[in-house]
Amino acid sequence: MPVLVASDLDRTLIYSCAALALTMPDARAPRLLCVEVHESMPLSYLTETAAGLLTELADAAVFVPTTTRTRRQYLRINLPGPTPTYAICANGGHLLVDGVSDPDWHASVLARLADECASLDEVQDHLLTAADPVWVRKHRVADDLFAYLVVERELLPEEWVKELAVWAENRGWTVSLQGRKIYAVPKPLTKSAAVREVARRTGADLTLAAGDSLLDADLLLAADRGWRPSHGELADSGWTAPDITVLPERGVLAGERILREFLRASGERP
Repeated sequence: MPVLVASDLDRTLIYSCAALALTMPDARAPRLLCVEVHESMPLSYLTETAAGLLTELADAAVFVPTTTRTRRQYLRINLPGPTPTYAICANGGHLLVDGVSDPDWHASVLARLADECASLDEVQDHLLTAADPVWVRKHRVADDLFAYLVVERELLPEEWVKELAVWAENRGWTVSLQGRKIYAVPKPLTKSAAVREVARRTGADLTLAAGDSLLDADLLLAADRGWRPSHGELADSGWTAPDITVLPERGVLAGERILREFLRASGERP
């Protein structure tokens, strides 16, 4: 039976310039490979070593990119190695099979959201009225499933995020602050549910996972083994759990280490 590797992408395997954390002397910095271009500009990177490891991983396991990105945002990423058969986008709202969203999975997600939490319209209206234009740069809705704000972090009042989290909690939603983005996501919309579906379809009986944000916590808890870097929301909050390994690396070198751990764990399987 195959090993399933479900990994978050941004700030877990791939990194923007701002998130690279290249703290070593310039002459010792790793060679980087650009894996995403947006509006004719390079946007996301991994190390060339990580690129080789990711290609190796495709032979050792079923690799499933597992991201909060929308389908369009995910599809502009050009990862090294063979194109994954499965990918999870919109925090579990879309299960892509050969690049196409599975309609039955998406319909089941929509039905659950309608039954268990407040509507996207209600949450979006609240964000539009409660957020201060002084520090909000963009209001966005992702694949008609959840909403997020792009903000100026240095101007963002910390208490506002806490107040939003309380408001959202009472309506069946959760709030996550990642870099310059504040996400409001329905609680039933989870990466772990989609990963369990991929495990069912592939027959995998061992799941490995990695992630850095609060939206990855359910994914890590659902895996047999998980890893998180020493940066991101989970690190900032000191989050950990049984079978979760906290890696000392930060930035793009953490992505390289995570891929080494995936390969090692896949190879250790009896």
